[in-house]
Amino acid sequence: MTLNRRNLLVGGGTAAAAAIASPASAQQAAVQWTREVDVVVIGSGAAGLPACIVAREAGASVIVLEAQPHVGGHARCSGGNMPLGGGNSSQKKYGVEDSADLLFRDLTDWSVVQPNGFPDYRYNDREIIRAHADNAAANHEFLLAHGVVFVPKPADRQGGSSVGNSVLRTFHVAPADWTLIQTGAPATPAQRMTMSTGNGLTEPLYAAAKKAGVEFLLEHKMTSLFREGGKSGRVTGVAADNNGRAVNIRARKAVIIATGGSTGNVNFRRMFDPRLTEEYCGTAGMPYSDQDASGELAAMDVGAALWGLYNQTAETGSSITKPGQIGCQYGYVNLRWTPTSPMFSKARATGLRVSDWQNVITVNMLGKRFYDETGRQFTANSYKGVDPYNHGSYLNAKNLRFDPNNWINAAMQGIGDGQNGGGPIWAIFDADAAAREKWEPTPPNVDVDGGFFFSADTVGELAKKIKMKYQRLPMQPENLEETVGRYNGFVDLGRDFDFGKPRPLYKIAKPPFYAAWSTPVLHDTRAGLRINARCQVVDMKGEVIPGLYAGGESAGGFGMHGLPRCTTQGFIAGRHAAAERV
Repeated sequence: MTLNRRNLLVGGGTAAAAAIASPASAQQAAVQWTREVDVVVIGSGAAGLPACIVAREAGASVIVLEAQPHVGGHARCSGGNMPLGGGNSSQKKYGVEDSADLLFRDLTDWSVVQPNGFPDYRYNDREIIRAHADNAAANHEFLLAHGVVFVPKPADRQGGSSVGNSVLRTFHVAPADWTLIQTGAPATPAQRMTMSTGNGLTEPLYAAAKKAGVEFLLEHKMTSLFREGGKSGRVTGVAADNNGRAVNIRARKAVIIATGGSTGNVNFRRMFDPRLTEEYCGTAGMPYSDQDASGELAAMDVGAALWGLYNQTAETGSSITKPGQIGCQYGYVNLRWTPTSPMFSKARATGLRVSDWQNVITVNMLGKRFYDETGRQFTANSYKGVDPYNHGSYLNAKNLRFDPNNWINAAMQGIGDGQNGGGPIWAIFDADAAAREKWEPTPPNVDVDGGFFFSADTVGELAKKIKMKYQRLPMQPENLEETVGRYNGFVDLGRDFDFGKPRPLYKIAKPPFYAAWSTPVLHDTRAGLRINARCQVVDMKGEVIPGLYAGGESAGGFGMHGLPRCTTQGFIAGRHAAAERV
């Protein structure tokens, strides 16, 4: 079916997670249904919450299955940056002229590349981007109407990634009076309308969904999908596990997969990048939620195709990042767990925020430096990232200065022993560095018990102490001693002869000495299930799987970072799922 802008409705979809069982159960002719409802949404994050509200307000009965004992997914843990654009009311309020057509042109411009040569938009699926552009402004108004509050200031370019070059689009979700999962308490009076946080997105949407009559089944982990005729008929429902109790829920109209992506599933993510082995264990949003690929695997089991695979490996944006804090397992920059958070028993440490990477050196598992520590992570396009800018012009790339930003690639290169994975990366520093950064390098700021932080009175003793799950080879004391000594010599000389660090400033000389986990953090899922403009899931023959929808980080074909694609696709999927005829 060919869709045009006129017949594109607005709707939604999002998700929770689960391990996938054998497809045999999904092919049974007779299923004992525990419950029956019009629409089942799997996941309660940035795609699932809009999806369930839109479907319910369109008259459908809706159940949301959530694997965790709490709602919000990793959207609740996000930075709350919302670059929707399209000419929404907030843009108009501050005099920003935008439109659906301009947004579409921006997000499909082949000519925009990053300083490392990687394109932001070239591989986006045009059909999916057209649907996003046509629904982005309406989605913005939907969020406002359902209790989401934005920080009262003009749009900016902070936190938006691959969101378009032409105009400012990024607004920020305020926490207002909602409880912050990071702290377990509301924001301070000074933060409530100035801070940007995903709590301010998921909490009001959850309240709106409950008010509309959506039913939430927490601790219900989806295990498989039911499809008539195996892989030839309609998706009719979902099998789930509720703490050992099997639950089968029939969906009279549709199932919407919004399980939040796949970066937490080691074998799944390694299909895109073989380097991403087990040591990349601090996925964004954990331990509040995990991106376990359960939605993708369940849909693939009933015939779904994957889509937009380049976007997952493209060296742009935030699919992989430098850690926002070191010395802890969970170093996602927009999420810092505090001891008062209900999740802190799982997070175990707050981490040490690095204000100046001159204060540390980073070494691999053998104790050797590999790159300039001040090197940046991958960049991404936003407003005037290319300036001057002309849509589709070859000059947009030709005028850029090549600057590869290769700290992440260098960190992931491994140690030359034929093994995949970069291994642990450790930030090495001394007592003087801790004083300059105003760090208190003791629990609960660092994770000693989990093996993500070590200290010793000498550099050699420090190397001997580094023993933990992912350190598969011992760090030789002589390696780390030689590395630190050589670096201290560079400080004397005023020049890094190995990696070109801009004038190394500080020696590592005053005990105690520290090693803090500084391994790259996995963030976005930008490849997933193949969908069309209606967010219907598509199979390997290019045909729609009846009754199955997906959105957000469970879906592929859209390389934008973060919340906007999730909320808009949930918005789209919910409307179309509710309109299904049975």
